[in-house]
Amino acid sequence: MAGKRAKEAPLVADRRYGAAPEPRSGGSPPPKRPRKKSRRGDGGGRRRLTILGFFGAIFGMIWRLVWGIGIRVAVLVALVLFAASAYYYSTLPPIEKLIDARARGSVTLMDRDGKVFAWRGETFGLITADTASPNLVNAIIATEDKHYYKHFAVSPRGILSAIAINMREGRGPFQGNGGSTITQQLAKLLCLGVPFDPATWKSESAYEDDCRSGGLKRKLKEIPYAFALEAKYGKKDVLTLYLNRAYLGAGARGFEAASQRYFGKSAADVSPAEAAMLAGLLKAPSQFAPTNNLERAQNRAGVVLGLMHEQRYITDAQYQEAMANPARLSQAAAQKDGGYFADWLMDSAPDFLTKNTTEDVVIDTTLDPALQKKAEDGVNAVFSTKLKDGSKVEAAVVVMSADGAVRAMVGGREAAAPGAFNRATQARRQPGSTFKPFVYAAALDLGDTENSLVDDAPVCIFVKGSGDWCPKNYEPGFSGVMTYTDALAHSINTATVRVSQRAGLDAVRTVATDFGFASDLAAGPALALGVSESTLLEMTGAYAGILNGGSSVTPYGITDLKIRGDDTSLMGQSGGMGERVISESAARQLTYMMNQVIERGTGRRARLDGWQAAGKTGTTQSARDAWFIGFTADYVVGVWMGYDDNSPLTGTTGGGLPAQIWHEVMARIHDGQKPLPLTMITPDQLPPPQPIAADGTVVPYTDAAGVPAGQAPAGQAPAEPVPQGGKSIGDILMGILGGN
Repeated sequence: MAGKRAKEAPLVADRRYGAAPEPRSGGSPPPKRPRKKSRRGDGGGRRRLTILGFFGAIFGMIWRLVWGIGIRVAVLVALVLFAASAYYYSTLPPIEKLIDARARGSVTLMDRDGKVFAWRGETFGLITADTASPNLVNAIIATEDKHYYKHFAVSPRGILSAIAINMREGRGPFQGNGGSTITQQLAKLLCLGVPFDPATWKSESAYEDDCRSGGLKRKLKEIPYAFALEAKYGKKDVLTLYLNRAYLGAGARGFEAASQRYFGKSAADVSPAEAAMLAGLLKAPSQFAPTNNLERAQNRAGVVLGLMHEQRYITDAQYQEAMANPARLSQAAAQKDGGYFADWLMDSAPDFLTKNTTEDVVIDTTLDPALQKKAEDGVNAVFSTKLKDGSKVEAAVVVMSADGAVRAMVGGREAAAPGAFNRATQARRQPGSTFKPFVYAAALDLGDTENSLVDDAPVCIFVKGSGDWCPKNYEPGFSGVMTYTDALAHSINTATVRVSQRAGLDAVRTVATDFGFASDLAAGPALALGVSESTLLEMTGAYAGILNGGSSVTPYGITDLKIRGDDTSLMGQSGGMGERVISESAARQLTYMMNQVIERGTGRRARLDGWQAAGKTGTTQSARDAWFIGFTADYVVGVWMGYDDNSPLTGTTGGGLPAQIWHEVMARIHDGQKPLPLTMITPDQLPPPQPIAADGTVVPYTDAAGVPAGQAPAGQAPAEPVPQGGKSIGDILMGILGGN
């Protein structure tokens, strides 16, 4: 057995695949190939495989762990996002309730021609995605969200891109650019459904600032709310809400209001250039508002047009046309007419109908846009040629009819934003010599005439607690006895003080108050020289009382106030002519006296060729204020000049630049009109001044019949314009000329 087994071929295991190799002859095993030695010695390869396997196992375990956790976290986030979106979805009201959710209404102001000249509050006008101009819709999408129709509420690519931009510019990942879609922007506009609560927020502005704030927390709330918006309303209605809720500067809420505000047309009719300007406002409404800086708004619109062209919303020809002819403001928006006038009306009307109105209010006013433009041009004509570069001096102008209707108002050299300081209505300043006509008005009403005599001589009046008060004239020296007309024409201080003492300070104070001085008037003798503060509007209204023949005037600017769409008038004219203050004879004599101020007195620079005019200059102590107020048969115009910080003027008096501004404004107002004469009583229609006796007393004047002035023969009524009442001129002048 053993021998046989030894002769048999050796046993060889078959290969699993393929035939086993034939044994070599002689039965000897095949030669072994020499094994390559490892560089690190025996076992190095095995160790390397073992290390790689170890780390591979670790990586695989981590990957499986992360993948498993990631899947679970993703599912959890999706569930939370779905739940939050479902919650917000359930809170969203019908779209009609979200279209216009302004906290307060608007005030639209119409000039006397029935055209809009100013807006206050937040204006609004409905527009939808279907009715808006395709140019506008395309401009918004090209600028704000070019993939609007390709995503569902949120664009992850946009968010990641915004994060990269923010970090590259050194900001936090969620500070600055937010990568928000139009739907996300709408979520901010809706304040994520949180209503305005006056008890929580200091103001609507603070509330809206918080709504638009960024940060991760806000973004996490914004995303599910955006999902809910698109799920609830769909793309078209989301766009409609966006069109109506966006703030676009100048008090315009929504694109319809903005289009009307800037272009005077509906958002359904805007051109590509106009649409680009409106869409450009979304980036920064106040900064790019064309009413603030038209060139900057046009440059921004050019960027939007480039995006529209790049995204093929407009053709090459349309792009070239729009760039060559950029959008421009409507005439009403470009002129910025009546901004100060509008502010005055907003302050003078009841707050619940203006500042705090929840309705849209329409106010018809007395503003004349043509006169407003002429008043502004008159101021600019003087300031551009007579003042040094860099001068900070300010000016104000009021143009008024004889019944108190304000036709134009300039509250400062430059047109200003709503709410700016209005020097015509808010600056309370001493009127200086422009107050003197009311001193003479009191004396004339008591029976004196423009021919009455007064002495220009040194005068001192004892003031209890202060001692003697001795006023000086602007020009040195004294001229002696003169008529009231000459004393007013040359603005003689000593003479005016004597007249005020003659008439009585109480009488002067009563006349001034009845003519419209709202502030408390000085109690001492300096009252006569205009030391009591007043506004230009008050002073102009008081002069209107002289023009209309002696009746008081309350300046007014509102003729009608209604809720938009309602024919019921809530408020009508609240001013105009009131009760008589002085006799018509006194007013007509005073008109002549003031006419002589312009013809041969301190106001000669205000003289109008071919027109009779009356007025008075005024310069306060240290020349801190300079005034000229005067009138023709048609209009009263008041002018004030000074510094806001009350510093003295240099080389300026009321008879200088203010008189020149008055002339420029009046010349423009009356250009092309037929001259109308003033109604005046001239000196030759009155008894001549009483002669002065050698002892300084006044000889009473009598007519040929020996009847004293101011009296009529028995059985006859005195004929106009002989003044009535008061002390006899001789009796009182005897005391004045004696220095008492």
